[in-house]
Amino acid sequence: MSEKMARRGFIKSCAALTGGALMSGRRASCPVPVAAAVQDQRQLLEIDPEPRFELSPYLYMQFMEPLGTTDGSVDAAWDFLRNDWRPDVVEITRELAPTLMRWGGCFISYYRWKEGVGPQSRRKPMINLLWGGIYNNQVGTAEFVDFCRRVGADPLMCVNFESDGRKKWKTDPFGRVRTAGPEEAAEWVDYCNNPSNKARIGHGRKETLDIKLWQIGNETSYDPESIDVETAARRTLAFAKAMRRQDPSIELIGWGESGWAKRMYEIAGGELQYLAFHNGFGPGGEESPLRGIEYRRDWDKSWHYFMDAYKMPEGRILEMKEQVRDLDIPLAITEAHFFLPGRNRCEALSTWAAGVSNARILHVYERNGDKIKIGTLADFCGTRWQNNAVMIPTPLGSGKAFLMPVAMVMGLYRRHTGRNIVSVMSVPEDLDVTASRTGNRLFLHVINTRRTRSVPSRIRVSGKKILSGRVFSIALDPAYEVFECTPEVTSPKESTVPESGEWSFPPASVSAVELDIADSV
Repeated sequence: MSEKMARRGFIKSCAALTGGALMSGRRASCPVPVAAAVQDQRQLLEIDPEPRFELSPYLYMQFMEPLGTTDGSVDAAWDFLRNDWRPDVVEITRELAPTLMRWGGCFISYYRWKEGVGPQSRRKPMINLLWGGIYNNQVGTAEFVDFCRRVGADPLMCVNFESDGRKKWKTDPFGRVRTAGPEEAAEWVDYCNNPSNKARIGHGRKETLDIKLWQIGNETSYDPESIDVETAARRTLAFAKAMRRQDPSIELIGWGESGWAKRMYEIAGGELQYLAFHNGFGPGGEESPLRGIEYRRDWDKSWHYFMDAYKMPEGRILEMKEQVRDLDIPLAITEAHFFLPGRNRCEALSTWAAGVSNARILHVYERNGDKIKIGTLADFCGTRWQNNAVMIPTPLGSGKAFLMPVAMVMGLYRRHTGRNIVSVMSVPEDLDVTASRTGNRLFLHVINTRRTRSVPSRIRVSGKKILSGRVFSIALDPAYEVFECTPEVTSPKESTVPESGEWSFPPASVSAVELDIADSV
């Protein structure tokens, strides 16, 4: 008898038993209830542990930019009374644990790096042309690198790329030149990386700053009247050659968005290690409740919009992957933001629902990690914007810096991620799952997209047995709003996975699961 015929006979016998029991008023006694077997299959979370591609540790980048009067950012993170970084900002950033920190943004298009080195008392203030106010350069190259070292991050410098072609940033209102060319970028590389650089040594720093990753151009294609791709690519090549003459070991990022990727690669690709694009996202439209305080009025509707927010950045990533499909170069998302109406006070981004939403976007990064090798989800720090990773209470002494929901999930995943992505073969409905592996340890990132109900699961690893497991989970009410430092509430909670592999993921939770595995006997 075939297995299929035997199974049909088994089901018929169970049905007969059930029918007889109903007629006689007795409870049916079926050895393996079919409904239970179907339910068990629906709860199966199965992983194929075979490595597929390497995940970059730089998917958890942050970027620091002096944002002037728009947001306190760098100024707020610096303690002017002590002439040092605020200890609470350093402490909370170590908890966030970024792998890479970038100095740049639009600010870099009118930044002259020599004004931010040497004795602070002699540094030259500058007008912050985009963000407003005066930046006095108290934080410059050395201070930025020092911060990176303290928090365990690698530094990434973005250079002034001839003001990215924008005439409005080439000079300030007083006629002072704010643009810079290849020579100035090359001098910066030499200042940082040359052990014999006289200027740096003269500033009291004998050891090198050792910056190995540099970006040429920031959002260069966004103003179509400023510069065309042919010009930008040729100038990128000139910058790259000049910078690499000072240190051949550096890695360079060129600008590749707005359909520029292929031509940029054809002209300058021989000198570049990455092509960059930026990714601003957020479910908008007049019908969206994620504006003002509308999100508080109907959480069923708001939750739906939060859970769908990943679709926009996913579309941009897939579009960029298609552009570089035949090019031997990875992609770098050196800026990304969850934008919602009311940018300065997007209080919806303070909710745990936004944390769950950002976790879904991180899953998109991971699934596309074959090409995405640098990624971020938010501005680094500040006092006002809710799309910051770290919020800084001011004035000094009014409270400790704290992680926003986006940073809570980035810190969680940063600590519990494997070296290589592996496949997720079967997933219970309403769970969003990615998986990775380092040696005999498997890592699952699991999001319960249900707002009010748990999702039971039974974890299985194909061809392997689970020796032990732990779950690190953040499970808050989606309406919970993060406005102060409350680690007793917002820090991940640790639990043990039973030998059966059965685990129920709480409503609206983001979890990192670690499993120690071995070959099945």
